[in-house]
Amino acid sequence: MKGTVVKTTGSWYEVRDDSGCLYRCRLKGKFKAQDLKVTNPIAVGDRVIVEVGDHQHTHIINEILPRENYLIRASVKHPEIGHILASNIDQAIIIATLRKPKTSLGFIDRYLVSAETFRIPSLIVFNKVDQYKKSQLKELDDIQETYENIGYRTLATSFTEHIGIDNLRSQLNGKTSLLSGHSGVGKSTLLNLLIPEADQKVNPISGFSSKGVHSTTFAEMFTLNRDSFIIDTPGIKELGLMEIGQEELSHYFPEMRALLGNCKYHNCTHTHEPGCAIIAQINRTIPESRYLSYLSMLENEDNRR
Repeated sequence: MKGTVVKTTGSWYEVRDDSGCLYRCRLKGKFKAQDLKVTNPIAVGDRVIVEVGDHQHTHIINEILPRENYLIRASVKHPEIGHILASNIDQAIIIATLRKPKTSLGFIDRYLVSAETFRIPSLIVFNKVDQYKKSQLKELDDIQETYENIGYRTLATSFTEHIGIDNLRSQLNGKTSLLSGHSGVGKSTLLNLLIPEADQKVNPISGFSSKGVHSTTFAEMFTLNRDSFIIDTPGIKELGLMEIGQEELSHYFPEMRALLGNCKYHNCTHTHEPGCAIIAQINRTIPESRYLSYLSMLENEDNRR
């Protein structure tokens, strides 16, 4: 039987077949013996072959079908090992906030770069706009303009006040979307709003640290409608890059990619070389914040926030 992995809990996997039936499965032992250099050999979104057993708890995943794409991050404790956030997705959505908790531009850029490795379209959703002061709304306008000029889609929302929800819902239709962000940015609130039966636990922001508290423990795919699915993931504190070499990093910045080949030296690192087309466009077609993110990733590609 072919199916899609819709939930992973470490040792058990929920697989939905093409008719919508759910099967609770274990993973065949041979996968655990493979040197895959990932903490999770199977991720939500994977298409798999299941050997259906005679009883509820005897279904076995025998094979993972080739992935169209996936998003991966470095393990926090072991940067040389990856953790697959999700696979076979149509778009990657990052939920960001300017306060309580604050999402840095560097974190957003790392997420966008990770999605660019498979040319996965990205959407940046800036949530909690109902809580922003006038100066923060101006800051948000500037940030949105920066990313939209590069070619990324952005939305300003308040999940609690239902601001921008219709626009966001239209972006979800007909797609399998990955939902990511720090704990506390509102992912669970959004799911409960769009899919009430999801019944996701919502935790308050810590008053001491102004940071979110984990409410999602495992990745899970939810059905929005017949053709639309949302994959929710646990809050991400750090986003270490994986499978990206220093020499190819600039290829995953669209505004830099357009200039590659115009540098004086073919092996230009875009950090100090004379005749660098990238450096010449800083604060022109290349925002300074994005260039600083590039330098940060270049300095330590294993695990940077």
